[in-house]
Amino acid sequence: MESRGMRLLLLASVFTIATCGLIYELIAGTLASYLLGDSVTQFSTVIGVYLFAMGVGSWLSKFVKDKVLATFIRVEFLIGLIGGFSALLLFALFDQVASFRVLLYGLVFITGALVGLEIPLLLRLLKDQLKFEDLVSRVLSLDYIGALAASLLFPLILVPKLGLVRSSFLFGLLNAGVGLLALHFLRASLERQRALWAGGILSIVLLGAGFAGADHWQAWAERSAYNENIIFAHSSPYQRLILTRHRDDLRLYLNGNLQFSSRDEYRYHETLVHPVLSRIEKPKQVLVLGGGDGLAAREVLRYPAVEGITLVDLDAEMTRLFSRQPLLTTLNAGSLISPKLHIENADAFTWLEEAAKRGLKFDAAIIDFPDPSNFSIGKLYSTAFYEKLRSVLSPSALISIQCTSPLAARKSFWCVDETLRACGYSTAPYHVYVPSFGEWGFILAAPEPATLTDGSPHALPEGLRYLTTETLVQCFRFPPDMSAVPAGVNRLNNQILVRHFEEEWGRYE
Repeated sequence: MESRGMRLLLLASVFTIATCGLIYELIAGTLASYLLGDSVTQFSTVIGVYLFAMGVGSWLSKFVKDKVLATFIRVEFLIGLIGGFSALLLFALFDQVASFRVLLYGLVFITGALVGLEIPLLLRLLKDQLKFEDLVSRVLSLDYIGALAASLLFPLILVPKLGLVRSSFLFGLLNAGVGLLALHFLRASLERQRALWAGGILSIVLLGAGFAGADHWQAWAERSAYNENIIFAHSSPYQRLILTRHRDDLRLYLNGNLQFSSRDEYRYHETLVHPVLSRIEKPKQVLVLGGGDGLAAREVLRYPAVEGITLVDLDAEMTRLFSRQPLLTTLNAGSLISPKLHIENADAFTWLEEAAKRGLKFDAAIIDFPDPSNFSIGKLYSTAFYEKLRSVLSPSALISIQCTSPLAARKSFWCVDETLRACGYSTAPYHVYVPSFGEWGFILAAPEPATLTDGSPHALPEGLRYLTTETLVQCFRFPPDMSAVPAGVNRLNNQILVRHFEEEWGRYE
């Protein structure tokens, strides 16, 4: 192959392998945050281990004294196989190994070390083709451009369109393809090519089979992890949605965390909604933050006085699923297609700013966010968030907030209460037993000074399966093992709630 053609091939390889390398890193970080929670910690540790491993790989490249091209080709095949199968392995073995983190960081380290070998080997292959200053500038420029391409492709196309498992196989194929192209065009420079051809073809076959059967393999991995019949699985730009069914029990998992079981979700949603709305004589405009499953909205619609519900949920895939899937629309009584309900797919934190500018006001707010397992969710339990919320509430409005378990995560629960009181809200914490979750906590709050007494001054709607005036009174009484403890105020600049949550729930892993 002529010199110019070799240069173009090798420089194109730089762009490809840079893109592949960052994709593997993003997949590992995303999977770690899905499976272990706390996305900031998981991404930080994965990136740190990956970059360290790249440094180790770069250092190891000095021991490759000869057969640089053959070594480069082998490295491409190895990265393709390890990186390509990494997502499937992590999904499949999450609940099967004694220490998942050892597996996770082991794969990250091996992949990073191999990626660290690539660029030094390519530089040596190109050293006779370009001047030193041109060589370094072109290789590094293409490396950084490849990283940019990966960072854009991953959230916008790969995760929502292909999913993590198929994406990892796709980029494994690209790595193996780089190795085969180098072998094909530069074979005149190689000896004993038969083993390399066999390894390359085997890599392509295995990765191609993985890509073609990615849905099957991921379904198998998730079935082994959930041990339930999965009837829907989808990766949105924000989370992995899994819907399972066992006899009459439908369960929703987001990023591996149970959100509800249809057998007892009514206990949770009745207790979330009715202590608020039953205290307001004629609630007309109700804000629901989170609750994309429509189950809280179902309870809100029991009140004839309600004229409008604004539901703000980040994930359009979530609200679309619960608006169309017959099993789910039966469960939420078609609340998401009610003419009274308007859906806003937006980040609640920024949406509140826009709502305040538009002069929107609500008589009640039902806050049904996921637990504060990472900093992106923790901000929705912060003083900054509750101050923004106040700007869209009428003076007599009431709110309720789901606040994790006061038994399993006692500090986390009372941290939310302290945070609300630091913002000037009057609060009345309460709790309920939900068999799927255990003891679960909520906080009833008012933006102005108010006496939030036990019980309900107005009648509860008919047809409730759990909540009565008597059970509601009991909800506001805490035994000693769930009573208040000092926990601090959750602010954007400290996010102590996330640390409390990780520490307390970490004991149950």
